[in-house]
Amino acid sequence: MKTLRLVTIFVLGAGLPLGAYWSLGNGHWLAHAEMGPAASAANRTPLYYRDPSGAPVWSAGPKKDDRGRDYLPVYDDGQATSEPAKQPQANSSRRILYYRNPMGLPDTSPVPKKDPMGMNYIAVYEGDEPDDGTVKLSPGKIQRTGVKSVPVERRPIQVAIKAPGTIQLDERRVSVIVMRAESFVQKVADVTTGTRVKAGQPLMEIYSSSIASAAAEYLATITSKTVGGVEIYGRGSRQRLVNLDVPDGVIAEMEKTHVAPVTVRWSAPRDGIVLERNAIEGMRANPGDVLFRIADTSLVWALVDVAERDLGNIAVGQRVAVRARSFPGRTFTGTIAIVYPQVNRDTRTVRVRIELANPDAVLLPDMYVDADIDTADAAPVLAVPDSSVLDTGARQAVLVDKGEGRFEPREVKLGRRGGGYVEIRDGLREGEAVVTSANFLIDAESNLKAALKGFAEAAPRANGNAAGEQK
Repeated sequence: MKTLRLVTIFVLGAGLPLGAYWSLGNGHWLAHAEMGPAASAANRTPLYYRDPSGAPVWSAGPKKDDRGRDYLPVYDDGQATSEPAKQPQANSSRRILYYRNPMGLPDTSPVPKKDPMGMNYIAVYEGDEPDDGTVKLSPGKIQRTGVKSVPVERRPIQVAIKAPGTIQLDERRVSVIVMRAESFVQKVADVTTGTRVKAGQPLMEIYSSSIASAAAEYLATITSKTVGGVEIYGRGSRQRLVNLDVPDGVIAEMEKTHVAPVTVRWSAPRDGIVLERNAIEGMRANPGDVLFRIADTSLVWALVDVAERDLGNIAVGQRVAVRARSFPGRTFTGTIAIVYPQVNRDTRTVRVRIELANPDAVLLPDMYVDADIDTADAAPVLAVPDSSVLDTGARQAVLVDKGEGRFEPREVKLGRRGGGYVEIRDGLREGEAVVTSANFLIDAESNLKAALKGFAEAAPRANGNAAGEQK
């Protein structure tokens, strides 16, 4: 038996890579090489694949060029191997449910296949999908999609309702001067439309035969005293003057002087602005003709239209901030006086009356205003950001962050909205984390996995039925 002699000689150069060596065994020199980057590349995942000819063409998965050569994989060290990437072998120890798109698209296949870029579909094995209703994402996908979560906290909900409207006169503060008998306007004071007048300020003098006759009759009764000092006929004559709307001051002057005036002076019934003047000197005024219209503008109304959806958040007595477009830097404060019991069928709004103090009379009728109705409740409630709610109309849900890349879709019942937050009345507990960013992507992933799970469960039943039919 020959003795085995082993001699190892390290040689630098000689066409061998760094770390290669020669050994002598059984009379023959043998060349060896240590494991280099190319040999260890099979244990790593390539970042991408580049064209074998060095052209500036890349691929996300294995691919061949037009000459049939495989693209070269490039790893995280920036080096490309000269060997094409091998396709991963399916794990035969577990049952494959389906194959999903390697780019994350909602596309699956019951059999192995390639996408348009030549990348193999990824096998999804039994047990990879969680059975607790949660969605599990890899840390890389969470980082790429920008998933963000915030804890559920208690906070006051500030519901600020904005509504447009116009300024209108207070109906209770408008007066008109109307003749109740045929009259003639003898004289009109220097009063025009828009003039501010005070209560009792003279406006005009008129002559009326009906008023003159009633005045003479009343004077005749008050000058003839009877037993008891009061005469029923005299009270009737005075009431006739009142019915003709003769001012109380004129009647009192007649009782004092016992003289019936030829013309009667009419005065302003209240402080305000003359909105309408129809009296002209020498004109004839028939019964019912409006000669003056005067309105007190120290208190006005703001009639605003509130959306139907906000009707439940407003009530009589709430404070309202009103801003006139003519005075952008000024705010008028008022209160809600009446919520009109009717919804506009065309605009789906409800009219609300707000009473505003207008001491300097800058708010004019028909002026446009914007009302901010603050319905904030001081009591804090459980709330989450608006962006965390997935609202389909019939279903409202949030994604609860369970940690370690797991997300649970959960239905919730919502309350008031305001200030970028929405009240949670049921479905969440304080301290739980909800997803506020990229939740639509996670929800799509959840729906996809639920559909695929149903598809995978239906496939064995379909195969069994087909086998039974063949028998």
